Amino acid sequence: MSFSEYAERCPVVAILRGITPDEILEVCEILRESGIRLLEVPLNSPDAVESIRRAAEKYHSGDELLVGAGTVLTPEDVRRVADAGGRFIISPDTNPDVIHETKQHKLVSIPGFFTATEAFNALRAGADYLKLFPAGALGPGYVKDLKAVVKAPILAVGGVGETNIGAFLDVCVGVGIGSALYKPGKSTAEIRRAAETYSRAAKKL
Repeated sequence: MSFSEYAERCPVVAILRGITPDEILEVCEILRESGIRLLEVPLNSPDAVESIRRAAEKYHSGDELLVGAGTVLTPEDVRRVADAGGRFIISPDTNPDVIHETKQHKLVSIPGFFTATEAFNALRAGADYLKLFPAGALGPGYVKDLKAVVKAPILAVGGVGETNIGAFLDVCVGVGIGSALYKPGKSTAEIRRAAETYSRAAKKL
């Protein structure tokens, strides 16, 4: 399935910052069972490319999960993720070189933006989606106003939680959830409870 098809089923991207290769598959399984199917492994996590490789090998063949990378800052990062089987590239900034490399490898491009200028620059470079970051500082109203001129699907990341996920999903195609879902040291039971909570909240909309 495509990124958009997964997002339609559950518009939550789990941001697994700090995860290790030894725990990636267990956490992936918890998220899959909870209904969250889009997983981002930030490249500033320990041995992140190996985590992406393990998750992609296990889940991509059966269309069970879609795994990609976050905090992608250079074209070389894109190549490493592509070689590992990652399917989408998420960045904190708008870097045309990263976007171009992403599309060269036929991956989904999701650069970060904060202003209308950055949004348009990302789209001109070939971005598929836009990631508003940090979204909490601006709020859903900013997205609503921006959509009058920016005709592209937007993900909200940073500052999205249980209290505002509904408002963001009224104007965005998806949200990224990080430490509320996963952070190093969190128990599997805590991860499962959080995943089920956010999955339910997203699917109610």
